[in-house]
Amino acid sequence: MGLAVSWSSIACYVVGLAALFLIGKLLTKPIKWIWKLVCNALLGGLLLILVNIVGSFFDFVITINPVTSLIAGFLGVPGVVLLIFLTLLF
Repeated sequence: MGLAVSWSSIACYVVGLAALFLIGKLLTKPIKWIWKLVCNALLGGLLLILVNIVGSFFDFVITINPVTSLIAGFLGVPGVVLLIFLTLLF
């Protein structure tokens, strides 16, 4: 009553574990990228609102529309700085 395991079974398990590892690695990259994009969007939106609140005392307002929201969302803090610069320039 021996417990015989063939080499082909062992190879299948090793290949299956390697495939699982690779799939896990491939799925963590987009999740990290999405998490970074969400953090940038939240930080950019909050900073845009903060700039509008503080800027209202100095008669400086960045209008919030889809374009400015996308710039602040994708770029985060540098996007808001870019919007401030462009508002001052034009």
